[in-house]
Amino acid sequence: MDIVLEIFDTFLFDRLYASAFPALNTANSKDGVQFAATSTFSSMRELPTAYHSPTQFWTLEPTKYAFMSEWPRDDIWRQTLSLYLITWLFGLVVYFIFASLSYLFIFDHATFTHPKYLKNQVRLEIKQASIALPIMAIFTVPFFVGEVRGYAKLYDDPADAPFWLYNLVQFPLFITFTDFFIYWIHRGLHHPRVYKTLHKPHHKWIMPTPYASHAFHPLDGFAQSVPYHVFPFIFPLNKIAYVFLFAFINIWTVFIHDGEYVANSSFINGAACHTMHHLYFNYNYGQFTTLWDRFGGSYRKPNDELFKRESKMSKQEWEKQCKEMETVQREVEGDDDRNYGDEAKRLQKKVL
Repeated sequence: MDIVLEIFDTFLFDRLYASAFPALNTANSKDGVQFAATSTFSSMRELPTAYHSPTQFWTLEPTKYAFMSEWPRDDIWRQTLSLYLITWLFGLVVYFIFASLSYLFIFDHATFTHPKYLKNQVRLEIKQASIALPIMAIFTVPFFVGEVRGYAKLYDDPADAPFWLYNLVQFPLFITFTDFFIYWIHRGLHHPRVYKTLHKPHHKWIMPTPYASHAFHPLDGFAQSVPYHVFPFIFPLNKIAYVFLFAFINIWTVFIHDGEYVANSSFINGAACHTMHHLYFNYNYGQFTTLWDRFGGSYRKPNDELFKRESKMSKQEWEKQCKEMETVQREVEGDDDRNYGDEAKRLQKKVL
């Protein structure tokens, strides 16, 4: 996260902090630097006295504004505030960009006509996500601050990996580690004692759209993100790989909610598998693969009809889905308090 923080410091935060908290003397100015500003120091435990780039692959020379604030870049409270804003606002931007692209170009809009599509669902999904993200950011920031201040095992130079092949091994290791723990966390969130409070808000969407990807209770979303944040404190992880994986996680989360059933795989937990989870609740808890569902006895193969356009949107298939879904829903939740309204019927006439 130090690379991301440096970019935001250089192009946005330095100027903002210089305006909000101007330096009271020249000791922190660029012409007479005593304590030069730095965005991060993830490979250093002591406060630096000169500019230190978080990566050897490029250097962003700090502008004059980096030396014009009482809050230097390496101040822990400034870093905390900056990382919170990045996690919240940048996370919101990423959510809207990828969810909107998926919604416009991938998501099958015929889903609007499904009997279990809710009234004003997209608006409700966006509202829930907009509430969740700033609260999730509060719990996430301590991990990022720890990374930036050098307590994680992030490394910059591929030569610093435990062994050269680790630069490749880190990717499947990250996926396997996070997939395993998210499976158990997700499955735990379905325990009757916590489901209705924490996880039911995400299961409000029986037929989710891409905007449902981040539409959950804040503690639910944070709990399932913990393995991502813990990983670099246990295992070495390249900084560039870290940024790539951060982007990949967000895109994947949107992907498994887009309703376009491309991956008919017995191993990949794609949109079809995750649709089974939203429809029938107690199956396919995994995030990336079906491996742990198979070990845990919770794997459910997606219906073959989902991979054929004609049968996927057929009345017969929908009736079969609804019948089973309503049976399981009553067992898990009791009375169904969702508001389906007449939205599906109205849109069915419009779309079909």
